[in-house]
Amino acid sequence: MICPESDADLPQGEPLPGALPEALRAELIAFRRDMHMHPELGNQEFRTTAAIKVRLEQAGLAPRVLTSGTGLMCDVGTRGEQTRPMLALRADIDALPIPDSKTGVPYRSTVPDRAHACGHDIHTTTVLGAGLVLAELDRQGLLPNPVRLIFQPAEEVLPGGAPDAIDSGVLEGVGSIIGVHCDPKVDVGRIGLRVGAITSACDRLELSLDGPGGHTARPHLTTDLVTAAAKVATEVPALLARRVDARSGLALTWGRLETGHACNVIPQHAELSGTVRCLDLGAWRDAPDLVHAAIDEVAGMYGAKTVINYIRGVPPVVNDAAAIDLLAGAMSARRGPYAIEDTEQSQGGEDFSWYLEHVPGAMARLGVRTPGDTRGLDLHRGNFDADEEAITVGVELFTASVLLHGNHL
Repeated sequence: MICPESDADLPQGEPLPGALPEALRAELIAFRRDMHMHPELGNQEFRTTAAIKVRLEQAGLAPRVLTSGTGLMCDVGTRGEQTRPMLALRADIDALPIPDSKTGVPYRSTVPDRAHACGHDIHTTTVLGAGLVLAELDRQGLLPNPVRLIFQPAEEVLPGGAPDAIDSGVLEGVGSIIGVHCDPKVDVGRIGLRVGAITSACDRLELSLDGPGGHTARPHLTTDLVTAAAKVATEVPALLARRVDARSGLALTWGRLETGHACNVIPQHAELSGTVRCLDLGAWRDAPDLVHAAIDEVAGMYGAKTVINYIRGVPPVVNDAAAIDLLAGAMSARRGPYAIEDTEQSQGGEDFSWYLEHVPGAMARLGVRTPGDTRGLDLHRGNFDADEEAITVGVELFTASVLLHGNHL
């Protein structure tokens, strides 16, 4: 169990300020539901960006839309003569291109084939709520150090919107960064923490195979492209597994194989596409060369010509130990140490990893399952939903993290 290292990590005396007021809690739930009803895909989040901007401006803040045209950043608190690096709170604002299949809820998506099926509406609402609470604390003179809010577009679009956000300057003056990701396997009121890699690297692979084609009666006179494609599909993943340390978790999984139109014609063209996932940062950096070599080796045995398009996605999210300690202390301050559980490394990808290439930080898994719920909801499914009490938990986790981070500077 990950817990604060000592009592010094917890607030002494009076409870830590920054609890979520009931009126604001109700407003945030309404904000989340409105966002859920109007999902927008990556780099198209104009309505979402405008809604966040208006609410921050109403709180007396000065948000700045990113140069990509969607997403925004906003500092809470004045720096004055301070030169200490800020803590950043990051949320992602885009939705997925899948239909919302939920029934019986008033906030079901109103946009065909679009849904917040990964919890980004929860992520966004928690960071917005934290910003509003912190702005009030700043007015009361209780904010020890400025903090940056980052509302990032296009997390679901490889290689993610984080690189563009970084180019827009969201990390200038930032010393560390934290975020949360909804976890439907964790009960609401709890978070999952892990030091080190918590997600996988994820790249996309597109492959074309070509040959002269011919009659199925005479495969010896041509390139048997169907056999070549089948061998590439089965043997390349197996070959990769023997060329890297098994602990790296490097895995190529095909999602599409397409070739041929007639039963008696050997085709001239085949296409495969899939993903390459990796648990280890070093192996991820070597993966493109390894994959290219394995494909050429197998395809070459059957005389197929290859065109390989290896599309870099995201590295693994590698949580910094000090940032995890900060999150653990914050959650303990709000809900007690038993609200924290250890979590496993996921095979999913997250572009939060790009921020961690520049500054240390960590991502926590935010519980969104209603205790006792046996539906087995999962991310990236049309019926995904979250217990909205997670908004309160996320806001209080972020605000406590900011206050404890300021006390430790």
